[in-house]
Amino acid sequence: MKLSRAISEKILKICNEKNITPNKLASICCLTQSTVQNLITEKSNNPKLLTIIRICEGLEIPVKEFFDDELFAEIERED
Repeated sequence: MKLSRAISEKILKICNEKNITPNKLASICCLTQSTVQNLITEKSNNPKLLTIIRICEGLEIPVKEFFDDELFAEIERED
């Protein structure tokens, strides 16, 4: 699986678990709606770690928890 796909699926999974919309996620994490939307639609092929950290901080979860998912078990490079 490509990294952008895994990140997209993880963000949607978190939104479903916490019963929030991607727009609410952007607001909570102090990110623009377009940034979150680009992650979800996989337009961001190389998302910054800082963006993932902001998402984790906004949701009050450790970064390790974000990446501790089978989605990230076999990532394909996108370069």
